[in-house]
Amino acid sequence: MEKLHGSSRQKQMLAEIDNRGYFNRQSNQLSQGFGPGELPVEPGRYRLAWAKICQWSNRAAIVLDLLGLTDCISKTLVEKLKGQKELGWQFTGNQEGVDPVLGIRYLNDAYSKASTDYTLRPTVPALIDSNTGKVVNNDFHHLTLYFERDFKKYQSEYAPDLYPKADREIIDQLNDWLFHNVNNAVYRATFARSKRAYWQAYYGFYAGMDRLEERLSKQRFLLGDYVTDSDVRLYTTLTRLDIRYAYQLGPTKKRLVDYPNLWNYARELYQIPAFSTNTFFEEIMLPSETEEAEPYLSFNSRFAKQIDFDSIWRAGQSRDYLSSDPDNVYKKGRLIDG
Repeated sequence: MEKLHGSSRQKQMLAEIDNRGYFNRQSNQLSQGFGPGELPVEPGRYRLAWAKICQWSNRAAIVLDLLGLTDCISKTLVEKLKGQKELGWQFTGNQEGVDPVLGIRYLNDAYSKASTDYTLRPTVPALIDSNTGKVVNNDFHHLTLYFERDFKKYQSEYAPDLYPKADREIIDQLNDWLFHNVNNAVYRATFARSKRAYWQAYYGFYAGMDRLEERLSKQRFLLGDYVTDSDVRLYTTLTRLDIRYAYQLGPTKKRLVDYPNLWNYARELYQIPAFSTNTFFEEIMLPSETEEAEPYLSFNSRFAKQIDFDSIWRAGQSRDYLSSDPDNVYKKGRLIDG
């Protein structure tokens, strides 16, 4: 196993900073869709590598559960172990750290099989072909849409329609807006290397949050009465805002709890099983810590284990009064979890 192509993540991230100090996230090199040909839609063929701390991969894990696709596409967890971050994402499937299906220790090995000249950061989500051991798709922006559209024949009988045909254009537009103004705006502020780049990202993020707060004052979910792909994307940013992103953004203009509509909206989503079972607040709060971390070096390490996140997030009030179909959160009217 080689160290991330001879470079640490910090050095790799610098390659994504332009000469004006703006962070420009790397493109997804492996973005092919699924269908007849090289990437057929087959049950049991693909394995999703995802990380509890990563919002981009968290959304893919949630969608697989919402759609009842976990028997068709399996999931495996990766993490960056303390003191070994230069090795990149490591599988955590068993005590030996070897993924039981793929037989490898490091996600970078699956990227190397995909392309011998792959030089970008190995990222999650990563969809791996179990037959070849290669990463075949790491397109976080479109992967959930592929699950929703291309794997429909293998979805649960009661799976929600997260990407309805009639709304796809507006969902695509909203997803693009969310990426630039909310999801990625946090990282544009975090990795900015000039004041101009930082403040543009900072104020842009909070302007986006204000706009969403207003939108959700009038409707239950982002597109109205039902959960769609866009809601999953916003949720994974909101769950990280107060306990992680606040430290990256700099001066806190507003917390999530200071947005009453967004706060109740996020908690209503959390109470859907596919969302809550794939949300790990302690790991989000302490991505680089251990229980033995020196408390004076980390505020989070002192108190994370004392916080009952589940009770806090289940205390939200229902927003069903904003819906014309208050008994259902999905277009098909039933939770696949029962």
